[in-house]
This record gives sequence, structure tokens and C-alpha cells, in this order.
Amino acid sequence: MQELIRYFTSLSRQKKRAILLGVDVALVPLAYGFTLLVQQEAPADYLSFGPGPLVLALLMVVAAAISTLMKIPNIRLKSYDISGMGRIAAMSGALAVVSAALHQVAGTGLAAGSYVMFGIVYFLIAAASRVVLLEVLSAMYRRINPRCRVLIYGAGTTGTQLVQALSAHETIEAVAFVDDNTALQGLTISGLPVMRPTEISRIVKEKQVDRVLLAMPSQSHPKQMQIARRLEKSGLEVQALPSFAQLIGEEKTLVEKLVPIMPSQFLGRKAFDRSLDFGCSHIVGRSVMVSGGGGSIGSELCRQVLGCKPAKLVVFDLSEIALYEAERSLRLLASEVGAELVTILGSVTEARLVRRALQDHKVDLVLHAAAYKHVPMVEQNPLVGLANNVLGTWTLGREAREAGVERFVLISSDKAVRPTNVMGASKRLAEFVVQDLAERSPHTVFTMVRFGNVLGSSGSVVPLFQEQILRGGPVTVTHRDVTRFFMTVEEAVSLVLMAGSFARGGEVFVLDMGKTRRIWDMARQVIEDAGYTVRDENNPDGDIEIKDIGLRPGEKLHEELLIGEGHVTTAHEKIFAAHEAKLSEIEVASAIRSLREALATGNEKAALAVAERFVEGYHPAMALAAGNAN
Repeated sequence: MQELIRYFTSLSRQKKRAILLGVDVALVPLAYGFTLLVQQEAPADYLSFGPGPLVLALLMVVAAAISTLMKIPNIRLKSYDISGMGRIAAMSGALAVVSAALHQVAGTGLAAGSYVMFGIVYFLIAAASRVVLLEVLSAMYRRINPRCRVLIYGAGTTGTQLVQALSAHETIEAVAFVDDNTALQGLTISGLPVMRPTEISRIVKEKQVDRVLLAMPSQSHPKQMQIARRLEKSGLEVQALPSFAQLIGEEKTLVEKLVPIMPSQFLGRKAFDRSLDFGCSHIVGRSVMVSGGGGSIGSELCRQVLGCKPAKLVVFDLSEIALYEAERSLRLLASEVGAELVTILGSVTEARLVRRALQDHKVDLVLHAAAYKHVPMVEQNPLVGLANNVLGTWTLGREAREAGVERFVLISSDKAVRPTNVMGASKRLAEFVVQDLAERSPHTVFTMVRFGNVLGSSGSVVPLFQEQILRGGPVTVTHRDVTRFFMTVEEAVSLVLMAGSFARGGEVFVLDMGKTRRIWDMARQVIEDAGYTVRDENNPDGDIEIKDIGLRPGEKLHEELLIGEGHVTTAHEKIFAAHEAKLSEIEVASAIRSLREALATGNEKAALAVAERFVEGYHPAMALAAGNAN
């Protein structure tokens, strides 16, 4: 039986057309005989003697010719629609007319109703034959191919159209609907029962469902994703159908709704006017090294440095892929401005590699952006964070001084101000290192720049919110009242370049960043900019929920930019310089020595004790409590 089924299902298209043509011809004597029998106008032996056999033979020939000319056998069984049935109806009418003509010529005319009856009977059995053949063929395919049984979520227009489309599919079978609309529950639509969503577990078990198809494109994407996640938790594979508007390109997809968002709209202030005249004076024609040049801030530093036309740009980074991407994106720009582009793979904690890079390329300016900056990640890996952020700065700074580098600019963070986390403490220690080097380096200007969160950088909240919206929410915020300073990456880099030109040694440069932004409000703005509504107690039917997940270990409610009140203006009205308290040379040396010993032995507690001893306000055991208190 299986071999017979495989034979029929593997027939060529030409052979299938021949079979359908044979069916069309074979139905002629069936319809003709049935008509004569019902009408009782011809003698019993009419089809055996006289002109009857000749008339029937001619009708069969005409049927074959008409079917071929109208290309009726060319129509695939599962593609039959009103147009196909119309062709069969036209053929039936033509056969009725030809039948009347042949009978008149043969002199055996029948009543007019007999010819009409013949045409109607032929049409009915020809149409029925297509249905029967389709069912037989479908049964054959089902025997040789396992069928995927699907449950359709949504019994509306899209759902019913989907059932019709799947009815002739060889390997997919719809078994039931589920719908949230109580008015539809309990009905039978397109031959399938409409069940309640709460019955899905039972339906899946009883009907052996393999997959759920979400057929409700009018629902917002977040709500569809929420339903999909709920179903996937039950071990079901879930797929969603796009709307017809999306298929023909008239409706924006979610990704199109999410981009682009201008970072400046989240600042809560006017973006400051940057002038490259300030930042380029110490770069033109010089050799510049950017550590961490493959990162989000480092790569923007490289782009703006190249805009100042240096003689050489040295991009230093620990990540191979980040360095590759940086080199690929900067190569053309470097060529256009006539600058030599050099890439160096390695860590700033490797003294020999750093020394060779600075000496071989005769570096004049170092922009130190290499750092581990993600608070939770550094909190979980304090030894690595302290090694990279503190010892890396100490190694790079010391080697820069020995190599005769003219200027060294450390990129710091607002989290270094009265820190409650390891990352902030490590950046504060790095600032102490730079301040100490500034005191003891007559030929190298050491300075640092401190700013808040950079919009668009890796780990920034806006891309995170967009990713959560793409998954259907919820959008997570660590606390309803948490606030942060924000700046664009262009502002941050311009500040670094300007500070490099203003610096005299030991200053901390900060940007007048205006008022802080409430993260909760930013989350709401991102949701609404994507065209969705926030689901809360005032709008329970909204699309996406904002969820308070609590402050993470070491995280503050509010960040600061300055330690103390003293600061002075610079040549740019929005940039301030502060001279802050620092450690003595002996204290810095002691901190570095103790930290190196702790790292050498892998003693995490000893490393954290160094930060606790020298960084005011930092207490490892009380990091979470301090974060909540702030």
C-alpha cells in the first residue's frame, strides 16, 4: 500500500494532468447515462444500438478538446477556487449545447430539459470529483508524511483564513481555536471548536498539539509576546502571523518603530555646543594613543581624533573583535585625513607591551578609556575590575611618563564620587593614581575627565529598554526614584578632547550636565516613542509594564559629579575644573603595592580592603545598604 501511495504522489505534473483529463472525459458517459435514466426519454438499448454510441463518443471527444483548451487539468487540486469552478461550469454548458446539436443532427432529439439536466449533472459530478480527488490525495500525503497538529490562537478573520489555507496542506493540520473573546467561545468556526485559553493544557494533551499559531495581528506586539512567553513555558512551540499590512509593507514593524531615537532627546537639557577648535590644538600632526579604542566611547574618541588630523592614531584594545571593528570603520577616515592607523591587541596591565607601543610610535597624547565599567559585572568580579581599572591606569600612566608623553587624559566616571560599588571605587583609585603622577611628572601633563552615563554606549539604558520592548516587556528599572546624569557620546568625547587642551596638571574636569533624569520617566518615554502605552494601575489594558526590580548591590539612587564645592570655570562656559583632595605619594605607593599582592594571591577580601582603606565612603560589606540609603 505504501508503495502504491508513493507511486501516485511522485507522479510528474504531466501525468497528473493526463489523469485529470481522463477523469473529465470519463465523467461524460456517467452524466449522459444518468440523464437518460432519470428523464426516461430514450429506449433502454439507446446506448447499445443506433446513433447513441456515436453521439456519446463524439461528446467524449468534445469534452477532451474543451477541457484541454480551457486548461482545466492544469489547475492544481488544492488551488481550486471560484475561477476553477467557473471553468467547469462553462465546460458543462458547452457540452450541453454540443449534446443538443449532435442529437438534432442524428435525428434523435430529446426534450430541452434533458440537455440542461445533462449539463447540470456533469457540472456537479465534475466538481465533486475534484473534492474527492483532493481528499484522497491529502490522505495519501498524510500516510507518508507526519502531520504537524496546530492550535490557532485567535478565531477572527486572520484565524479563519489561516484554517482555509491549511485545509489543503499536506503536513499541517489545524485542530482547534482558542480565543479570549467570550462571545466566540463554544462556537464552531470553519469546522473547528473555539475554546477558552484556560483550556490550552487540556487541548494540547487531548489533541496532541505540536505548535500554537498566534493569528491576531491586530493585537500589539508586546501583548503577542506576553502570550507567546506564557505558552512557551508550557513547552509549546509558538509562531506569530504578521498582519497583511506588514506583509505588503504598509505597516511598520516593531524594529522600525524602535529606531532611530536621538539620544539628545533624553538629556533633559540643551546639548552643549562643542567646538573642535578647542580640542584639536594639541592633536594636529601628533601621535595619539586611545586605550580601549574599540569600545563605544573609545571608538568615538578615535573618530573625533582623526577629525583633528593627527599624524598617527594608535588604537589599543583587549578585545580582538572590538579592535577589528574599530580598524575596519576607521581605515577609510584615516586615509582621507592622511593619518597612519595602528592597531595593538593587548591589555594596559602588560607593562612591556605598553612600553613598546609608546616608544615605537612616539606617542604624544594618551587618551585612557580602557576600563571595566558595568557596575554589576565588576561587583561580581572585583579582582579583575581592580586590576584593569587601577593597575592598568598605573601601568599606562607610569610608562607614558617614562616615554616622554606630553599629555595623559584619564576618562573617569561620576560613580567615583563617594562610591558604593567596586567599579566606582576602582575609578576613584585610578584618579588618585593620576593625581599622584601629575605631582611627580614635570614633563607630562596628567589630567582626568569625569562625566555621567553616556547615552548609546554599551550597557546604556535606552538600548536595553528597546530590547525589552522587542521581547514584549516588561521594561525593568532598578527603582522608581533612581536618577542619573546623561550626556551623548559626542558630548563626552568633545569634553575629553577639550580637557586635554585646557589641562595644566592634576585637574578633574566635569561638564555642566544640568539636572538629572529620572530613569522611570525615560522608560515611559521609550515605550511611548515606540507607539505603545504603559500598563499600570491607571491603564491596566496598556501594552508594556514598567517593573521596579530593586537596586543592585552597590548601586546608588542618585549620582554626583563633584567631591566638595570648589570648582572653577574654564575657557568653555559648560566645563568646570576642580582641584580635589588626593592621597600622598606614600599612600598611593602603599595602595598599589597592597593591591598587587592581593591580586597575586587571588585574595579578594584583601583587594577590597585596599579600596575600603583609601576610598572615602566605600564599604564592601555595606555596598547594598549604602545604595539603598542614597
